[in-house]
Amino acid sequence: MIEPSEFHEATALVRGGLERSQFDETSEALYLTSGYVYPTAAEAEAAFSGEKSRYIYSRYGNPTVSAFEERLRLLEGAEMCMATGSGMAAVFASLASLVGAGDRVIGSRALFGSCHVILTEILPRFGVDTELIDGTSLDDWERAITKKDESGKGPKAIFVETPSNPGLQIIDLAAVADMAHAAGAMVIVDNVFASPVLQRPLELGADVVVYSATKHIDGQGRTLGGAVLGTKEYKEEYLMPFTRHTGPSLSPFNAWVLLKGLETLRLRVDASSRAAHDLANRLEPHPLVESVGYPGLASHPQFDLAKRQMQSGGTIVTIDLGGKSEAFQFMDALSLFDISNNVGDSKSLVTHPATTTHRRIGAEGRALVGIGEGLVRLSVGLEDVNDLYQDLDRALGAIRSSNPNQLP
Repeated sequence: MIEPSEFHEATALVRGGLERSQFDETSEALYLTSGYVYPTAAEAEAAFSGEKSRYIYSRYGNPTVSAFEERLRLLEGAEMCMATGSGMAAVFASLASLVGAGDRVIGSRALFGSCHVILTEILPRFGVDTELIDGTSLDDWERAITKKDESGKGPKAIFVETPSNPGLQIIDLAAVADMAHAAGAMVIVDNVFASPVLQRPLELGADVVVYSATKHIDGQGRTLGGAVLGTKEYKEEYLMPFTRHTGPSLSPFNAWVLLKGLETLRLRVDASSRAAHDLANRLEPHPLVESVGYPGLASHPQFDLAKRQMQSGGTIVTIDLGGKSEAFQFMDALSLFDISNNVGDSKSLVTHPATTTHRRIGAEGRALVGIGEGLVRLSVGLEDVNDLYQDLDRALGAIRSSNPNQLP
């Protein structure tokens, strides 16, 4: 019998966490229950005291949620996984469970808008000192990480996205982790753009990995979910006490949907990544595109680093069209790319970060991370790549027809 710990990736994605009930069902069972019953009062007491391990309440644990957690844990190579109701619940829980008043958190400046709000607005309300830096600069990391407060204490946590949303900046995880650990800090990585199959932050030195499972893990626009992965010690000392009493729980139904999404994750992400790379290559010389951002292109500023850290360039491409008017004309002319703020879907999606996902950080904040008014983010799905390029090329032509004086 092959032990789950010995599964190769494809097997783990299909059979990890599978525990059949007495009915021997083929598909994983869905346990839609909020609570559980006990044969005796003494057994209930033993469960609540921790003397006996069993399901107590679905806010604490549920068989379907556990199956999803175990499958993702095996895929990531982590000691533990805890599912949450959304990706942002995972991000907040990973940080809020770890830090408190007087602690310091350092983050890369290029963050998803809601992550930026957590670091710059929410955590400071609780007395947490936060600092955002240029995550691509190792000199900035060294300066920030080695800096100590008045009591001689260094940072408690480091938070990064790589590739970043939406600008696709790549952070040198191994180098940052080495500096952080030397200073006694934990490294938390939002790995959502890369997905678990394209980048393994724990192998590069990260301590905690967070996901919006809403993105590639579901990948079909059906449900919300999130996950935090790390060590058993981190779970028992920090994460579990926090989540038990604050309740960012994943519903059993959503866990079942995400569990089934994992079965095809590698197939979908690889197919979308190949198409994204193809489109990036075709768009880069296009006369109406000012610049293309894609980690798999040699023109990307961190191309060599991306090759070391990631299996491929991923499913996201950015293009700069010069200004907001051009971006809106382009987006409105698309027919296969749907306007949506989601990513990682089987359907191709497009968004304008400056007016949606990153609106709240303001023009100055956007300028610091290269989010201009003309930047458009493309999430490449599973449609035929030639159909997608035809749609993009036709929409770019709509800009020219609206601006007849624009140079070809």
